[in-house]
Amino acid sequence: MSDLTLTANKANSNNLLRRDVRFLGNILGEVLVHQGGNELLDIVEKIRESSKSLRAVFLPDLYEEFKQLINTLNPDIRHQVIRAFAVYFQLVNIAEQNHRIRRKRDYERSAGETVQPGSIESVILDVRERNISEQELQSVLEGISLELVMTAHPTEAMRRAILDIHKRISYDIMQLDNPTLTHREREQLRAKLLNEVITLWQTDELRDRKPTVLDEVRNGLYYFNETLFDVLPDVYTELERCLDKYYPTQAWHVPTYLRFGSWIGGDRDGNPSVTSNVTWETLMMHRVLAVRKYEERLKDLMRTLSFSTSIVQVSDELLTSIASDRANVTLNYAVFWHNDKEPYRIKLSYMQEKLNNVLDPSKEGTEQRYNAPEEFIEDLKIIDRSLRHHFADYVADTNIKKMIRQVELFGFHMASLDIRQHSKEHENAMAEVLSQMHIVDNYSELSEDEKVDLLHKLLKDPRPLTSPYIHYSESTNECLDVYRTIYKAQQEFGVTCITSYLISMAQGASDVLEVMLLAKEVGLFRQKEDGSVHCTLQAVPLFETIDDLHAAPSIMKQLFDLPLYRKTIDSMSNLQEIMLGYSDSNKDGGVLTANWELRVALKELTAVANEYDVKMKFFHGRGGALGRGGMPLNRSILAQPPHTIGGGIKITEQGEVLSSRYSMQGIAYRSLEQATSALIQAAFLAREPHTDLNEAKWEELLVNISQKSQSKYQDLIFRDEDFLTFFKESTPLPEIGELNIGSRPSKRKNSDRFEDLRAIPWVFAWTQSRYLLPAWYAGGTGLYSFYQGKEENMQTLRHMYEHFPFFRSMIDNLQMALAKADLLIAKEYAGMIKDDAISERIFNLIDTEYKLTSEMILRITGQDEILDNVPVIQESIKLRNPYVDPLSYMQVQLLTELRALREAGEDDPVLLREVLLTINGIASGLRNTG
Repeated sequence: MSDLTLTANKANSNNLLRRDVRFLGNILGEVLVHQGGNELLDIVEKIRESSKSLRAVFLPDLYEEFKQLINTLNPDIRHQVIRAFAVYFQLVNIAEQNHRIRRKRDYERSAGETVQPGSIESVILDVRERNISEQELQSVLEGISLELVMTAHPTEAMRRAILDIHKRISYDIMQLDNPTLTHREREQLRAKLLNEVITLWQTDELRDRKPTVLDEVRNGLYYFNETLFDVLPDVYTELERCLDKYYPTQAWHVPTYLRFGSWIGGDRDGNPSVTSNVTWETLMMHRVLAVRKYEERLKDLMRTLSFSTSIVQVSDELLTSIASDRANVTLNYAVFWHNDKEPYRIKLSYMQEKLNNVLDPSKEGTEQRYNAPEEFIEDLKIIDRSLRHHFADYVADTNIKKMIRQVELFGFHMASLDIRQHSKEHENAMAEVLSQMHIVDNYSELSEDEKVDLLHKLLKDPRPLTSPYIHYSESTNECLDVYRTIYKAQQEFGVTCITSYLISMAQGASDVLEVMLLAKEVGLFRQKEDGSVHCTLQAVPLFETIDDLHAAPSIMKQLFDLPLYRKTIDSMSNLQEIMLGYSDSNKDGGVLTANWELRVALKELTAVANEYDVKMKFFHGRGGALGRGGMPLNRSILAQPPHTIGGGIKITEQGEVLSSRYSMQGIAYRSLEQATSALIQAAFLAREPHTDLNEAKWEELLVNISQKSQSKYQDLIFRDEDFLTFFKESTPLPEIGELNIGSRPSKRKNSDRFEDLRAIPWVFAWTQSRYLLPAWYAGGTGLYSFYQGKEENMQTLRHMYEHFPFFRSMIDNLQMALAKADLLIAKEYAGMIKDDAISERIFNLIDTEYKLTSEMILRITGQDEILDNVPVIQESIKLRNPYVDPLSYMQVQLLTELRALREAGEDDPVLLREVLLTINGIASGLRNTG
């Protein structure tokens, strides 16, 4: 198909997006009139038009008139206006998500035999065209690994009820593309959408209480239930289809390389609500969902596999397995199949019974139930082989093959659960245990080397350190109970249900050894008589601050030098997992420095691992927002130095990222397909590195650029005595804590210290106030420190942008942040600061840095405007801003009124509610929270 035709199709596709937005906007207009009368619609339209005019041409008189219009709104109308803009963004987001699915379908329909870039087929075709052998490709597939880990980090501002309505609206909007709909059906569809938007309008966006941890577990499992259970195996099916197409001489069964894990119910760092009992309940909820999903599939198979022995000859193996089931399984009459000529249905009856008994502890260890997923898989394989025996291959491929893959992926535990706790909690528990045993009275006061020597010695000693007859404090008992729960879980759900124990703020080898020693107390670690080690739980240090990243290589080197620890690694497939924190490193050193130091740490840790012949698996703790390492999944994979992914990759999927990526099957599939393509591409890059000869010189430049950027960032954040006042008074930080979006407190401790503030509210607050400071601040100073007005230096930066992927990604992320920031509106927030001198001085510092960073980005990229390189996103931001702006101005007004009341010792729940509604609306408009 010609380029002209493809361009025409793209233009038509964009017209369809505009059609959907206009269609939903008109319906919202009807709802506003229906609910609030023409007056409400007229005011919303007037504000919208004024905001658009200001964005088109800024005129001081129009600006003052616009602010006056907002500031004089009647409180009753103001509440409705806020909701109108917030709901509008929800509808626009739905339309844009649907359009992503439409674009993919349009591409596939119009491109004919052309392979879509970023698809699985594109990377396998590329491998084939490079004459890569089946053996080498198989080796690559066996070596790649990507685990996506859902977290309960509170950055999803929307309630589940709202997301459910969104899903229904999304499905209905898709029907508009159906050319076979009659006029009457289109009228009915419009009426249905009008009903849904009214329901959305009349549903409370705000939670009336904080969600419990188990509420968050249910929210996470929603994505497994709605999309991932089906989409994930479909990605494997597509990969095997492409392998069969381009490598037809080999029978392919792709190893398990892509899976999901979770922190929800296991992450207890700073969240006292995550107890050992909650963790056990979480695992039970995982199991129940897995079993129920399999039961649904077996019922579907009962309807499908109606093959009769009057016509076909099933395998003897199937008949033997049915005879065995009859002898060992007591069948519930309700699922019994009475037609002896339909053996598949008889077999499936017994399989349903054995599966249901997985949830019955009294049947554990008997043949009445499946005691391991492998037993379930074997029964499915018996059916598969029998179907192929009578040439029902297509039925086997379509139905059984996918279900086998589902059991391989989800087992009876649905997702592996990671445990996380702060290093100080382990140290406190260890100090109490050692004191009670009179081994050492002052463990916490020992030097790091003394701690390591003692812990390593105790790890080698087979004798226990704890006793049921000793009374421990509540916190130490809970710490020990977590390990007991892990041991019990591995016995009940299989070892793979929990294998990683993450240590927040790991700052020394002792932090890792403490976890190992506590694991030894319950049988998760033991040294055998022959000196080898049996260990089923890996201690995973999390390096978060800039100083921690610097120390990480020497810490791991010290651990690998310990003979017993090295044996522990051997017992876990010679694999060491390490987590790197993108959020706290950014909060600590600024975006440019954090990105650079993370890259350095990756390379240095990989070098240490290679020195000790250990495979290193890196866990990237990315957030959804730019200030927390957020970027599309495929880009986050390709952003890693290729030689650092050999042991596998883990990446956190947090907050609103879950709903934006995984609430719709089409988008979930595309995201995971692109991730697979990027993973294979990165694996081959690691085998065939093509490093630019200038890269070493560029990295030397970045050392100095990073240092200057860090100094500029920390001058403001840590060394300016007025900065915390500016931050707290010019952002909705205090009010964000009242939004009820997560079970975890916003601070690690009950303190006002900046160091104790979590990275999520830090980024969330700056996003709301339109500064987006964590995502760009000090970038310009760092870059200018090399440029210094010299054209030859600018040419070097431009060459780096063209040929150094790491640098290009960093620059493009900076310009994305600059495009979303708006310093004109941010200045309104600065006006809330009581001390005008502080407000003016610090705002001018930020504004000057914003202009410098923007200027440097444009010079390096050669663009006329920020985001000229991605016009689709540039246009989306430009279209959204006029609708976000009124919410921002109203938020400033509301915060000013609310804070004045609270300072006078009063409060107004209605006013607070309006503030929280603006927070939700701005989050939807900018498509970012924390």
